[in-house]
Parts: sequence; structure tokens; C-alpha cells
Amino acid sequence: MLPMKILTLTLAISLGLAAAPAALAVAAPPPAEAFFENPVFSGAVIAPDGKHLAAKIGAKGKRNMLAVVDLTTQKTQVVAHFSDTDIRNVQWVNEQRLMFDTQDTQTAQGDIRFAPGLYAVDRDGGRFKQLASRRGQGVKQSSVQRDMLPLNTAMLRQAGAQDSDWVYVEDLSVDNWGIAGDSRLLRLNTVTGKTQSIERPGDVQSWLLDQEGRPRLAYSLAKGEVSIKVRDDENTPWRRLTTFKALGLAPDAISPLAFGTGNTLYVKALRGADNTSVFRLDLASGKMDEKPLITLDGYDFRGRLVIQGGKLVGVHYLQDGEGSQWFDPALQALQADIDKLLPQTVNMLDLPAGLQAQNVLVRAYSDVRPSSYYVYDRAAKSLNKVGDTYPAIDSSQMGHQEQVRIKARDGMEVPAMLTLPAQKDAKKLPMVVLVHGGPYLRGTSWGWKPDVQFLASRGYAVLEPEFRGSTGYGEKLFVSGWKQWGLKMQDDIADATKWAVAQGYADPQRICIAGASYGGYATLMGLVNDPGLYRCGVEWAGVTDLKLLVTGHTMYRDDASEESRKYGIPELIGDPEKDAERFQATSPIQQAHRITQPLLMAHGGADLRVPLVHGLQLRDAVQRNNKQVEWIEYEKEGHGWYLPANRIDFWTRVEAFLNRNIGAQAQ
Repeated sequence: MLPMKILTLTLAISLGLAAAPAALAVAAPPPAEAFFENPVFSGAVIAPDGKHLAAKIGAKGKRNMLAVVDLTTQKTQVVAHFSDTDIRNVQWVNEQRLMFDTQDTQTAQGDIRFAPGLYAVDRDGGRFKQLASRRGQGVKQSSVQRDMLPLNTAMLRQAGAQDSDWVYVEDLSVDNWGIAGDSRLLRLNTVTGKTQSIERPGDVQSWLLDQEGRPRLAYSLAKGEVSIKVRDDENTPWRRLTTFKALGLAPDAISPLAFGTGNTLYVKALRGADNTSVFRLDLASGKMDEKPLITLDGYDFRGRLVIQGGKLVGVHYLQDGEGSQWFDPALQALQADIDKLLPQTVNMLDLPAGLQAQNVLVRAYSDVRPSSYYVYDRAAKSLNKVGDTYPAIDSSQMGHQEQVRIKARDGMEVPAMLTLPAQKDAKKLPMVVLVHGGPYLRGTSWGWKPDVQFLASRGYAVLEPEFRGSTGYGEKLFVSGWKQWGLKMQDDIADATKWAVAQGYADPQRICIAGASYGGYATLMGLVNDPGLYRCGVEWAGVTDLKLLVTGHTMYRDDASEESRKYGIPELIGDPEKDAERFQATSPIQQAHRITQPLLMAHGGADLRVPLVHGLQLRDAVQRNNKQVEWIEYEKEGHGWYLPANRIDFWTRVEAFLNRNIGAQAQ
């Protein structure tokens, strides 16, 4: 189903599929490569004047290149490419110039996150300049730059004013493991490479630019406390706006979103409610409006404010799926015109910075269709496709999604995303319960996802529960998950599974639980706590020992900061001494003898989040009593599968494992 207001249309589409002639032959599902190769077209960004479009383009076995489309002539030109790395993030500096960094997608890099390099080039391929060093072979141009910024330089994710050759970049403090700490802001000329240092108010983790592209807000986290500092302009000193405890229900906690004109700062906050909403805060007085500007019923606000000319003209938001609300009548009409041309997709508009720009970038997708990019000409009212992310996907073979809400055993409402395979009788299907990682994040949103749709294309129903501890659905659901690993969090997953059985979606004899990271932990504890519910389990990069997770390991480095170990982990997970008895009862390694079902395990040898020792010790412990354990180790991978070849290999193995245990071979 399409989220929210376009529900009726989707039901009609679904009924149409159900009424298709039974005699039609069912085509073979797309191969794993169609789902898990890198997208062939992605990262599209429109120029400030709306006359050009930049995007990453590639193909199987090929490096991602930076291409620019002239929207007047429809001509495409590759303006930057490398033989030993790929284009990653792209921004327009101004109407003429682009900035980008790189990432090698053909070499497993473990969990090293930095040294991406930094480059700039004109939209016609001219004035190419390397601005910062990168890991690997270095410069790819005629002469070596000797004035480059160091490896730890990174793009600021927020675009600046886009009206000069200057941008802001971050000088990050990075340890030997590639883990970033504090940020120092630099103003950088993308033509000359000249930089200017920006005064910072102590240690800073992130920055926010105002509508003129000036850094006016600094966000810091130290000793479990958030500090937000602001300034009126470049010539006035930084001053403290607020401080509050990083975790918990601090009544004065805010999350800055964007600057408006003058002293207006838009923030999200609870203000005594269960869900966060968007408020206007006056920086001169430090006071917040009593009434929110934007509230999403049943959801914490998550999204992006659209501000033009200093005025809030719209908002992109996430409820069960993405949506937009426009406050400007002309933009409301624009959205309506595009939705008429693309009636079966969610259509997210990206407006150029220029108020008079003729072209608008559109990202269109649905639950059964990966993202495609279009350009809409406002004068001609015409729509032209510029690229598909996954062109080999046939939407008729994908499964429709619906967000459902179930009641857990104690009455707590738990959201879940249900995906049912196409052209199947949705009764007593083999089902995969796919548990998200984190765990303190939101795991689902309506829309096409490679792993979910790969499973659905193979005939499996997929259930993704948002157990307590998940974020995005209110403080009550979030806080009720603290220190509940293996307990109420696990019960929510089991209760969601039982709901699917009671509703007739799942065959109770053919259910497999699966997940990565925390989802891997939940998979193992599901096999321990509910052996009669789950026929098998698939875990990758999963936590197996809570004490080891909290305290670390002398031989295996992990990426937990001292800040999180001291102020976050004890509240969210627990204390290894005070909670030793609970840790023992809810650690898979201590309960390994109770795991008797078939189990597929996969871990990365360079994982810094959940070091390899978690997987090795659990594998050995389970195999003492259970010979149905399959082990995969990707030596150079980190916390997840970075290389397409490894993703394809892993999911091909998952397909075979599921087929043997709950699929056609199991019947």
C-alpha cells in the first residue's frame, strides 16, 4: 500500500493483480544480483539554477562516475571518474561547480569510515582539483597537489549558500581505527584550495548553517550532556542556548532542524507530549512557541524543512512512509501536477535553491518499485526520466507492504511492517521475521528494500517488528526498551510473530527469525526463548555476549566511545557488575546449549562494532550440541557487507538455507 492519502489507489492496484488470469505463467524471480549490486544511477542533485543535474552512474563491475546532465539539451557528460575508486557524495558548490568525495566499492574496507578524499570540478569537467588527500593511490590528475588538506577532511552534509566558490568542510579528529571525534570547521575555496579557520566554542560534534550559509549553531556532547551554542553572525561571540541530559525525558531537550530568517530556529521537541513535534524558537529570547508548527499523529517528527527565501514553504516527513506537505499554494499545485503524471508512486520533490528555476528534481518510488529520478519542467509541464536505481527489478514480482500495529502481551502497541509476496494466496505462508539492528533506532519505513523484497520474491512473507526500544514512535515505546535486551524487547518480537500466525499470514511450522547486529542478537535469543515458534535462524554480525559488548575485549578493538561506555550503555543496556545475573540469563553465549534449531551465522573479520569473537565463541558453543550450524566469515568485511559480491554471496546462501528449512524443500 502507498502510505497515507494514496491508500485507495493501491488497493485498486492490488485487487487488479489478484484478479489476473490464473493461467498466466509466473516468471522466474530476478537473480540476487538485481537486488544487491550497487545502484546504477543514484545520488542525483539539481543545480541551484535548475539547469543541470549531477548524479553517480555505474554498472556491474564498473566504477561509479560523476555525470552532469544539461537539462536544456538533454546531453550527458562524465566530468570525473577514477580507475581505483568510486564517486560517493556530491554537492553543488554553485551553478558552475561541484564538490565530491570518494569511496572504493570494490575493496572491502572493514569499518574504516574516513579518508574519502575531497575534489571539485566544473560542470563541464574543467578546473578539476583535488582538495584533500584520500586513502589509496592519491591524486588522479596531471600534477601532484602539494597544498591538499589532510586525510581527515570531510564534506559538510549541509549545502552552503551555493553562490560562490567557497564551501564549509570539517577537519575531524580521527583515531587510528578511523573513528571520528570532534569537528573543526574550515571555510574552503574549491578553486584555489585556500582555507580559513572558523572559531569554535570548545569541542563540537556537529554544525548547522543558517539560510545565508553561515555557521551559527554548534552541537556538543560530553559527559552525558548536550550543549548547544549559537551566535548572531560571524562577528559576535558564541553563546550557550541550552544544555540538557542526552538520554531520558529532559523537558528542555531540543534537536535543531534549520534556521529561518533573523532569530528564528526550527527545532523538534517533546514539550510534554509523547511524540516530538516541530516548534519555532526565538534565539533572541531563547523561548519556544507554545504550539507546534508540525505534528505527526502517532510518530516522532522526522524529515526535512523546505525553506525558500527565508520562508518555510513545506516539509518532507516520515510517517509509515515518506510524504510532503506544502504551505505555498503554487507548490501544492506543483505536487498535484506531478502526482497526476506519476500516480502509482510516492513522489518526493527536490527544489533548486533558485526561486525562479524552471526544473524540479523528482525521486519516485513505491513499495514494489525502487527509486527512479525524473526532472519536471514547470513551464512545459512535462516529465522526463533521467535514471533508475535498480533497472533489473520487475515491480510485478515484488511484494506489497503495509504497516500494522499489534498489541503486545502487556498491552503495549507495537508497530510492524508486513510484506506479502506478489501473486500468492496470502494465507499460511512461510515467513521470515526480520529484526532490525540498533536497536535504538527506527527500523522500517514503507518503500522498496533489497533484502525484504528479495525474500518476498522467493515467496516468503516478511514481518519487521518495531519492538520497544525502537525510536520514531514516541518516548514511551523508546524508554520502555531500556535494559530489556532478551526480555520485553524479545517478547514484542514473539508477540508480533504470533499475531501473524493468528491472522493466518504465517504457517506456524515454517517461520524463521533473522537479523543483523542487534537483530542477530534477537535472532539467537528468539531461538533460546521461543524454540517452538521459530523453525530456524539467520544471524549476521550479531551480539552474542552482553558483558563483552559493554566492557569490550582485550584482543578485539570495538568502536564504542568512552562517552557511550560511561554515559549511554549503562542506561540503555545495563551495568556488567550490577546486572551480572541478567546479563547471564540474556546472553546467547550463556544459553548456547538451548539453541537446537538450524542456524546460519555470518560475521566480518574486521567488524569494529561487534568484533569477530562474538561469532566465533557462539559458533563453537552451539556446535557442541547442535550440528546444524552453518558458518560464513568475510575476512575483510566490517559491520555488514560492503562489497556487492559478498552481499550476493550471503543472500544466495540465505535463500538456500531458507529453502531447506521452511521453503519448498522443507515441505
